[in-house]
Formats: sequence, C-alpha cells, structure tokens
Amino acid sequence: MIFTETELPGAFIIDLERMSDDRGFFARSWCEDEFAAHGILMPPLQANVSSNPRQGTLRGMHYQLPPHEETKLIRCTRGAIYDVIVDLREESPTYGKWIGVELTADSFRMLFVPGRFAHGFITLAPNTDVTYQVSAKYAPGAERGIRWNDPAIGINWPIQPEIISEKDQNHPNFTLLIPDSIKN
Repeated sequence: MIFTETELPGAFIIDLERMSDDRGFFARSWCEDEFAAHGILMPPLQANVSSNPRQGTLRGMHYQLPPHEETKLIRCTRGAIYDVIVDLREESPTYGKWIGVELTADSFRMLFVPGRFAHGFITLAPNTDVTYQVSAKYAPGAERGIRWNDPAIGINWPIQPEIISEKDQNHPNFTLLIPDSIKN
C-alpha cells in the first residue's frame, strides 16, 4: 500500500499496490503492520456499508465524542463520492480545517480518518456504495455532528446536495464548538 499523508496530520490517502496479470490484479487493502509503520493503530471493531441510490446524497458531518471516537478506513466500492473530513482536535495546528478526496470504485483508493475528525461525503454518481472499517462500536450517546454547510468551515462541495437527512440538516454550526480560548 502507498500511504500519502494529507495536510491534516494523521489523515492518509491510501492507494493499493497492485500485482497484475491476465486474471486482473491482487492487492492488500489492510495490513496491521503496514498501518502501524505509519503510526496508525486501528483494530477494526466494526464494518459498515452505506448504499446510496441517488447522486447528490450527502451524509455528514459525523463524529463520536471520546472515549468513543472512531478512526475510519473509507472506500467507495461502487460509484463515486467526494469524501470530506474536518479536524476537530483542539490542540492540532489544523483545527477546524478540512480536506476533500474523490474516492471511486475504479480507483480502489481509501481514506484513513483519525479519531476526533468529523466525516461526511456526497455521492457523485447514482448507485454508490461505501464501506467503512471502524475502530469503535457505535455509541448513540456519543454521536455528534456539525453542519455540512457551515460558513466557518467553508467546505467546497463539488455538487449541490439533493438528499440530506433531517438530522444532518440540523447539526449545529462548528462555531458553537470552538472553545473561548480559540475564538479570541
């Protein structure tokens, strides 16, 4: 696997190293040792699938509070998404910053999302499926979200969302989460 750290420390784009022949290709998509060599200690405890029939479906921006924070390994297995993460680590030099990465079924590219990051995506194609390997079990009481279109973050979504759940539309703005020590 080829690990490329993003401008948000600890978040990686991961491309597969393919071994190809007449049958197609073979590649490793998870190896505890390779991930650990990049400082990623993520024992997957849960695997999730998101199926999205319509282009323009937006899911996010979700996270869980400590001690239930989730690290995630995201891959699009059918269709295409624009995957977005926001650094919510108050001590981080990139606190409140975001990146977006296009993940497609054809590219096999993955995004590793550290704990204490908000995560969401918009589908760029109909009939899009996304898989998540997650380091923590879902804890309903620890679930939180931030508004997908909060101007304090300024996510530049590549297309206009057409479908957003009521819950995701009603997440609070990020500015409400900024501690007073950072606002000044």
